Amino acid sequence: MTDHTSEPNDPQVDETEREQRTSSAAARLFDIRRVIGGLFLAYGLIVTVVGLLDGQSELDKAQGVRINLWAGLGMLALGLFFLVSQWLRPAQAPEGSPDADRPARDGDS
Repeated sequence: MTDHTSEPNDPQVDETEREQRTSSAAARLFDIRRVIGGLFLAYGLIVTVVGLLDGQSELDKAQGVRINLWAGLGMLALGLFFLVSQWLRPAQAPEGSPDADRPARDGDS
């Protein structure tokens, strides 16, 4: 008595596995940490460069503190944090699809 529910050449198993890989890739692609990290890196780089090029009038306004430089470095650090956390703990796709629990209606096949 052997169970032949998942044969190696079963097209249903291949389709299910392909869907799981696709939804997992989609979950990683739209991970909010990637978007936030990328934006913080981009803006942090711009603000850091502006902070490095600040003139004396900008320093006088900030009482001698290179506020743009420090804010830019902080933004770069936060962006790197988000991207590293996304890399270390990638998003996983949800176990079931929302349509899996939906009862079939008339006309659905």
